[in-house]
Amino acid sequence: MKKYLLIIFVVGCALNLNAQDATVEKSIFGIQTGFLGVWVHNESRLSNAIALRSELGLDAGISGGDLYENTSTFFASVITLEPRWYYNLEKRKAKSRRIDGNSGNFISIKTSYHPDWITINLPDNVIFLSDVSIVPTWGIRRNIGKHFNYETAIGVGYIHVFEKDNVTVLNEPDVAVNLHLRIGYRF
Repeated sequence: MKKYLLIIFVVGCALNLNAQDATVEKSIFGIQTGFLGVWVHNESRLSNAIALRSELGLDAGISGGDLYENTSTFFASVITLEPRWYYNLEKRKAKSRRIDGNSGNFISIKTSYHPDWITINLPDNVIFLSDVSIVPTWGIRRNIGKHFNYETAIGVGYIHVFEKDNVTVLNEPDVAVNLHLRIGYRF
């Protein structure tokens, strides 16, 4: 009988060691830059596979077209909340791949608000209109060394532009595209 209890105890301990769930990190703080801006972010764990990403930054925009004389690039402030589901952490851990810093594939709902608080390099004859967008997104994050990472994502969703008095929006767009390639530093 003691022999069977010892075997059950050893097997139970072994199963318990292997049953450790892969989980997202409790909190991650970092900075990222890419082709279209710079952002400071924090990811907080909501569950083993879900993290809430909050982000402040500057998104790049382009003004130009038939209504303006010149084409120019400007930067506008952005606030983003994005719940992310990291769906392949267990698989990555089973293959002995890194999951630190939430390195994995994710599906998210990126919700961004562009207030007209800060605009840099906006031409004098251009009026910035605030907007809010909700974009379902698929992406990946991978680590480079201990602190650096890169991230790429793609998604298509909805955008609503807030009109101002005496401003007419021609052909108001209602489709938003999230396409990003970023490199970052995790503190």
